[in-house]
This record gives sequence, structure tokens and C-alpha cells, in this order.
Amino acid sequence: MRRSLKLMPVFGVCLCVQVGLDVPHARADEPAAGWKAGVASVVVTPDESTWMAGYASRDKPAEGKAHDLFAKALAVQDAGGTRLVIVTTDLIGIPRPLRDTVVQQVRERYKLPPEGLLLNSSHTHCGPVVRIGKSALYALDDEQARRVDRYVAELQEKLVRVVGQALERLEPAQLSYTHARAGFAMNRRLPTDTGPQNSPYPEGPVDHEVPVLRVENPDGKLRAVLFGYACHNTTLAFFQYCGDYAGYAQEYFEETHPGTTALFLMGCGGDQNPYPRGTLELAKLHGRTLATAIDAALLPKPRPVRGPLRTAIAEESLDFAPPPDRAELERQAQSQNKFEKRHAEVLLEELRETGKLRTNYPYLIQAARFGDDVTLVALAGEVVVDYAHRLKR
Repeated sequence: MRRSLKLMPVFGVCLCVQVGLDVPHARADEPAAGWKAGVASVVVTPDESTWMAGYASRDKPAEGKAHDLFAKALAVQDAGGTRLVIVTTDLIGIPRPLRDTVVQQVRERYKLPPEGLLLNSSHTHCGPVVRIGKSALYALDDEQARRVDRYVAELQEKLVRVVGQALERLEPAQLSYTHARAGFAMNRRLPTDTGPQNSPYPEGPVDHEVPVLRVENPDGKLRAVLFGYACHNTTLAFFQYCGDYAGYAQEYFEETHPGTTALFLMGCGGDQNPYPRGTLELAKLHGRTLATAIDAALLPKPRPVRGPLRTAIAEESLDFAPPPDRAELERQAQSQNKFEKRHAEVLLEELRETGKLRTNYPYLIQAARFGDDVTLVALAGEVVVDYAHRLKR
């Protein structure tokens, strides 16, 4: 993959897939041809009150919704028949077991290989818990665990189905690339004498680009926009299901462009927060800002995107930092910090069961290249903005 795509090893879906779009050699005077595209969406808001993901301080389940959560799929196919389906979700992330099951079922039902399916989450902190078991942040009671199990089973089927619907709707299309900017993301790694602090850091690195992949009918009618931004979806911390700023950006754009589907890709925003934050009004404001940036991106003449489409997937072993010894873990297990206590308990249980702790992690990496015009790179987890700048360079 490194030789064919000339990229760092990349992919993933754990918490969220990080995405960078770069256009190194686009030529606006050449038409794009041979593409087909299909779009589908499905509501993934839980039908019952479940525990919410994103913050260790959660102490009760959801109490309603501000608006619905969605999973959306954009399928593209080049003239040679190579297909890629990008699925975006208003969720905290997609755990590896769920991803592996969806990939397997999509391959069986629709003959789509693993490298042809990219799963992305907006990383909203106002969505449902989708991971239970030893590795989960929360130790849920039996009833809440059953609710999460039911939800994940339904979510799995919905993700597989929305992929199939997008593939069934493949029709001739034009693809083009454009971009704009939005400025509400700010670095949150404030340097201090005792190490980085999670606070606004206006001098820190940011990526304010809003990349937009534009999907149109052959007659020029806009069908979909796949857009990104590198910023945590953490404007809110209340107890209602909500897509945060990314959910509102999609909602506002679709309201002003009837018949068009807006799909949000989380960028390399692991160290970026939306500022200011803390209220629903601010989440809506940031969403409006991002939707306006998409509109701004559509004003200049876009760069045509040509084929062929090439996709790749790989797994890279990442080494962990040396873990604490047993005595330190036992001390942490007595902590008043709920997250630290839970983490230590999980590691102590692993020590009891296996006699050792894991020393590395199999990190999933993915890339898709649209001719010489657009390269999409996906990295697992909460990737910091430095990787976006490095990949673009």
C-alpha cells in the first residue's frame, strides 16, 4: 500500500475515523467521467433510554433527544467497476468487533471487499454507548447492558442495510472537490509547567479547512456533499441524544438544499475543541457556521475528480507505553476518579486471566485515491491535528 499510494499506513474505526482530503494535482479544465454514485441514510437514534457515551461523569441514561442521529452512506464506483462506500454516523465511534461484523456481512451480501468500506463516526459525546464489556468506559448494570446489546444489534443491521441501499442507488454522477474554512475549532493542549492541560490554547496547531467532495447528477443537480472538519463534537454534555455541531451542520445544509444529502467526516480533531462551548445554542451556532462554510465552498468553480479509484487497507502494530506495575494498578483501583479506577480494574483483571498485559495494538489503516485529484486517508482513534498537517505535506 505504501508504494502504490505513497502514503503513511492509515485507516480505522475505533472511536472515530480521522479523514484528510488533499488535492495535489487537480486540473480544472479536464472533465470527470465514468463515475456512478448512490446515497442512503437511516435514523440510528435509540428507541429506548440508554447510557450515553463520551464522558466518564455520566451518572444516568438519556432523557430524550434534541434531534435524530443518522447513519449515511455514499457509494461511488469508477468506470472500471471499483467501488467505495463511505458510511458516516452520528456516534461516539464504532468498536472493532462491530466493525468486523459489518465488514464481513457487507462482503457476503454485496461482494464489497474490506478496503471498499470506510466507516466513520462524528464522535459526538451525546450519542449512545456502543461498547460494553471489560474494555468499556462504563460498568453498566444488567438492564443497561441489555439495552446496549439490543441497540448494537439493531445498529449493526442498519449499517449493513444502508450500505446496500447506497449501492442499489448507483447512478451516473459527476464528482468534484472544493473547500472552505471554519474557525471555531481551537487546540486544547495548553502547555503548562506540569505538562499539557485540557484547556483552550489559541497558539496551538489547528486545521480549519472544510474539505467538500461534491456529488452531482450529469445535469449538474447537487445530490450529496461529503464534508469534513477537524474538531471534537464536544460542545454539549447534557443528557439528550444529539449530533452536536456536526449534526446541526448536516441538518441546516439539507434544509437549505432540499433533496441533497450532507455527510460529515470527522477530521484529525483529537486535540481540538469547539470554542466557546457548553450550551445547545452554541452547538447550533457552530453547526450553522460549518453549514455556511460548505455553501462558501460551493461558490468557486470546483476541481473535477477523475478516476481510477484505488483503495487499500492495512494493519500496523503500535506499541504501548510501558504499563504500571501491579502495585501501582492496585493503588489506582482505589482511586476516587471513576475513570482511573475502572481502567485499573480492567488491567488487573487482564493480569489475573493471562498473567501479562498486552504490549501492542493492531491499528487499522485505510486510504482511497481518486485518480491524481483527491486522496482520502483514514486513521483510527482520536488522531491529533499534527497528522493532518503531516499527510498534507
